[in-house]
Amino acid sequence: MTRSPNKVVSKLTRGALVSLLSVLAVSCTEAEASVDAEKPDAGAPVADASSVKPDAKVTLQELACTVKGEVDSVRSIGCKADFMALASVPIDANIPGARSGKIVIDQLGDDSLYFQNSQKFKIHYEFVSTHLSGGDLPVVPQLSQFNTTEYYSPDRRFILGAVTYYEEPDVWAFELSPYDTASTEMIVKAVNAVREQAYFGKALVFHPTSDALAVEAKNLPTDIQVLTTEDLYAQTEFQPLTLGRSVGRLHFVKAAQLATEYLSYRDIVVLDEVPNDISVVSGLITEQFQTPLSHVNVLSQNRMTPNMGLRGATTHPELRALEDKWVELTVTASEWKIREVTSAEAEAYADEHKPEPVVLPAIDLIEQRLLNVEDLVDESTGSLRDAIKKSVLAFGGKAAQYGVLANIEGLPVRKGFAIPIYFYDQFMRQNGFYDRIDALLDDATFKDDPKVRDTELAALREAMELAPVDEAFQTLLRTKMDTDYPGLSMRFRTSTNSEDLDGFPCAGCYESHTGDAGDWDDVLDAIRKTWSTVWLFRTFEERAYYGIDHTSVGMALLVHHNFADEEANGVALTANPYDASGLEPGFYVNVQWGGEAEVVHPPAGISSDEFLYFYDSPGQPTTFLTHSNLVPAGQNVLSRSQTYELGMALEAIHEKFYAAYGPKPGDAKDWYAMDIEFKFDDEEDKTKPATLYIKQARPHPGRGLAVESD
Repeated sequence: MTRSPNKVVSKLTRGALVSLLSVLAVSCTEAEASVDAEKPDAGAPVADASSVKPDAKVTLQELACTVKGEVDSVRSIGCKADFMALASVPIDANIPGARSGKIVIDQLGDDSLYFQNSQKFKIHYEFVSTHLSGGDLPVVPQLSQFNTTEYYSPDRRFILGAVTYYEEPDVWAFELSPYDTASTEMIVKAVNAVREQAYFGKALVFHPTSDALAVEAKNLPTDIQVLTTEDLYAQTEFQPLTLGRSVGRLHFVKAAQLATEYLSYRDIVVLDEVPNDISVVSGLITEQFQTPLSHVNVLSQNRMTPNMGLRGATTHPELRALEDKWVELTVTASEWKIREVTSAEAEAYADEHKPEPVVLPAIDLIEQRLLNVEDLVDESTGSLRDAIKKSVLAFGGKAAQYGVLANIEGLPVRKGFAIPIYFYDQFMRQNGFYDRIDALLDDATFKDDPKVRDTELAALREAMELAPVDEAFQTLLRTKMDTDYPGLSMRFRTSTNSEDLDGFPCAGCYESHTGDAGDWDDVLDAIRKTWSTVWLFRTFEERAYYGIDHTSVGMALLVHHNFADEEANGVALTANPYDASGLEPGFYVNVQWGGEAEVVHPPAGISSDEFLYFYDSPGQPTTFLTHSNLVPAGQNVLSRSQTYELGMALEAIHEKFYAAYGPKPGDAKDWYAMDIEFKFDDEEDKTKPATLYIKQARPHPGRGLAVESD
């Protein structure tokens, strides 16, 4: 099974905001030091915890450093250099600039505290089994038994946690694994032990990494300040989203102006708010923070262009000083950098990074059946990936993926069918639209002037929305809808051979529409409007940038009963986007109450529930990054049972599509996740809680390019 190795490993890397951080292994070159040799010369505490005041910033005084060369652990932290020598370096993190060091308290005897070398010993078990096992001490058991007792048993021998320093908010935090069931007494013991033996003790707070630990934290004494993940997130100025490096002209614009202002693919754009859409650009900086599954971030990941959030970006002096100049922008997991470059450097970069032309698979114009979704992908003749690719030729990417979903046992999907690409092609030919497009593509003014392109494409779409639809096709479709969906409003969803695919995912390139089966003209309007979105300006520009033959695009339609008034809408990833190592598997979920405020592009001032769900871990804890402000304070959008229902579905989808999109055996660097859209709806029985429906699944393009910091 694809996730089963991670189920074991997930129990190993405890502490240190484990949901958000992963660690780099650092090679060790010096001789291993013994625990006894690491004890400091002075036995006195290095910090006095008695003066800790909640919510108060304290001035810290560094003491003598004790770490000399490579050590396996120390008993105290006298200076920041000590901590940095032991702390792990995150590969990727939602809260950048964090460093984390694991701690162990051995409750046998005198509650000895060890700050372990977390670069050398990436998990607690590696350290305790090496240094605190055998001889005069009890033998540490095998890993499975160790995990069972040391994170869950009230009679555990060890308290296992971590200290994390968050650079931007300047916070020192003690943390436990999200699934640790430590008591209040254990937390107090650990916090006080670290306070007494670390120079930063006066500033140490407790950061609960799950809802369960947040509940336990309410019992802590008042001298232990509690900071939630939301608190830390709110104090963060920089948000890395898509990592990478790019060169372009730094251009400032307001999101509200994007509908009328034309951007160049060579612009690096600074925006005040997160837009719903944006044409091809070389990089993106938004003053408003985004979510990993925001539409513009998915676009950036598809294009492999850097994307970041930066509070105060539109007035940032370093950025404003470079306005309208050629710059190089670099976004890493921990920092961002920008520098001015010459026009020659910019031209050289553009030439070197021009994308290779993408050739779309040839569409299948033989298939003319209206197939039910469960019949769209035939897995009996070969691999799942090949079966999906074959289906895409006639029914497009979205319908093909939906067809796979429809055949996952127990997965809740709406009954539906697909209209093949043949009928789009027929509509275009019968109404002479291909000839019209060919004429536009040969027109020099159309090619050279974006305003002309925008105007002409809008006129083309308007003509498509009024053009006649083949009578035989109408009869075929009407019979299908009258038989299987009498009187229902139906959603006609875009499904092309140029979306959700390798090389050109084109997320959000097209727009779907709804038609009422009781009004046939409304149905035809919905179909024509949906077909016409092949020729949206931004979509056309995207294809042009990638060198795609515009007339090679074909649009099928995925059709099912519309979700008229859902109780919750959301998106999810079947892997943890903040854990590049794969050591802390979890599901990322972004969900909002109702259907008006979409999670991928919320209205200004609206927040949603954004959390990591550790479905594979005992207790299945959640770590919230933000909470919805559309539900009463203290409540979540989803109930615990609904979250579990979603988790089961995400696990099933992850496992099913692994055969098609998962990394090859032995390729540990290749990150795999499915990008899921879902709803909770109570339409079938309003007396019962809303139930889950999976609307879409597609392979996620990844987080971006790894870029080393200087």
